[in-house]
Amino acid sequence: MATIEDYEKLDIRVGEIVEVDDFPEAKRHPSYKLKINFGDEIGIKLSSAGIASNYKKKELIGKKILGVINFPPRQIGPFVSEVLTLGTPDESDECILVVPDKENAIIGSKLY
Repeated sequence: MATIEDYEKLDIRVGEIVEVDDFPEAKRHPSYKLKINFGDEIGIKLSSAGIASNYKKKELIGKKILGVINFPPRQIGPFVSEVLTLGTPDESDECILVVPDKENAIIGSKLY
């Protein structure tokens, strides 16, 4: 069982997607390479996200998301993913992004 101390080790922040590129080398799900702005303190981070089945590139630009920023970088094919973009599966096991429900969520703010 996880404890509150375990949860407090995670650094989950609001980020805003600023760039989206195709990632055809990803094998598990149709994916994009994302550049996500997590604010002045953290900056721009890279993430691979298997979300191409549910999202078009142009609809992702400017979208606020939640991401875990303190996991170690992960090599995914030729790409290094620096943060884990959070999502849940739909009925086809494709990713739906976890997003703040208000547009005024502050970029870089920590989930609590």
